[in-house]
Amino acid sequence: MSNEIICDEQTLDDGICLALGGEIDLSQSPAVRSALMRHIQRKPARLVVDLSNVPYMDSSGVATLVEALQKQRAHGGLMILCQLQPKVRSIFEIARLDQVFTIVDDREKATSA
Repeated sequence: MSNEIICDEQTLDDGICLALGGEIDLSQSPAVRSALMRHIQRKPARLVVDLSNVPYMDSSGVATLVEALQKQRAHGGLMILCQLQPKVRSIFEIARLDQVFTIVDDREKATSA
């Protein structure tokens, strides 16, 4: 798998949808953080993160998403995670972060919610 972590960017009426791809671990987290922060600086009302092509995420990846959520909320924005693969979803459930993040099953719900 290539080192390119952003697979797709889609502009929404009220924000942006970023589709990530590959394993998000300690080596990839800085690239993910950089991409997320670049978009959050624009203060989108909605930031959707599509994780359908992320088969694995370690604690550094989770920490990166938590930081992005905090920054997005700081300016009153909404952050939605969508299409989590079972292994990735279980990490959020074990850490009870499924109660902190808005997580939806499909991209359509995330972009229109």
